[in-house]
Amino acid sequence: MSVAAEVPVNGHPRGALSPSRAADFMSCPLKYRFRVVDRLPEKPSSAAVRGTVVHGVLERLFDLPRGQRTLEQAAELLEPQWQQLLAAEPEVAGLFAEDADGAELASWLAEAHKLLGKYFTLEDPNLLEPAERELYVETELESGLVLRGYVDRLDVAPTGEIRVVDYKTGRSPSEFFEAKALFQMKFYALVLWRLRGVVPAMLQLVYLGNGEIVRYIPDEADLRACERKVTALWAAISHALETGDWRPSPGPLCDWCDHKSLCPSWGGTPPPLPQRSVEEVVVESSGVDLIGVDG
Repeated sequence: MSVAAEVPVNGHPRGALSPSRAADFMSCPLKYRFRVVDRLPEKPSSAAVRGTVVHGVLERLFDLPRGQRTLEQAAELLEPQWQQLLAAEPEVAGLFAEDADGAELASWLAEAHKLLGKYFTLEDPNLLEPAERELYVETELESGLVLRGYVDRLDVAPTGEIRVVDYKTGRSPSEFFEAKALFQMKFYALVLWRLRGVVPAMLQLVYLGNGEIVRYIPDEADLRACERKVTALWAAISHALETGDWRPSPGPLCDWCDHKSLCPSWGGTPPPLPQRSVEEVVVESSGVDLIGVDG
């Protein structure tokens, strides 16, 4: 795959990244290739789709006036949010293709209800008035790399302090994996700093799986380090595009990968690299999936 047509920045082609695609490459360059370069289809998982629905409910919850943001009202939003997702992504109906009596779907929605219940033990939405929800952010770094993504919630204090909030429908990570979880938040904080000239005062991860909140106070040094990291990541991606060298990183998460059967680490053979332009890959690199939102 030639990159000669691209205008180089610091020796590497211009590009764009979202935190999801950056995380893909960090966890396994071959997974990044399968998703972005090959664009191999992936089956939506029950947990990922439930996360998407719960995220949608929490976004819509703040459409209600203060005093009406209750668990009961949130529960009423579940079915409409599921139907909205079905209309946008019809393939998710396959999750319940054999659910003749609707019992499986009912159980799945009940699990989503439990996650919403956890949320109400962590925050009282009637005391909050988010400045932004599902906020699309984008900025271009001095290197030419474009960073973009969607922030779940942005709270802005009357005195101007910014809190970046992200909902996770899984459990909070162990201390060993916490830095990986915070990378996404630092990524957003970097974009907001470049856009608004203010370092966010708080990064907050709300874990609904086990009802915990992880908070982190960033500073300029953190965000400059994040900028160096994402710039180096794009340089590594550019190198892989130039050389076709997409190395797998086998580990415990391989059992959940849709493409395990194609991975050399597990006896598989990747398909031939498609003839795709760098421009196409750049667009995919910055993509944000509707199904499988982080969480």
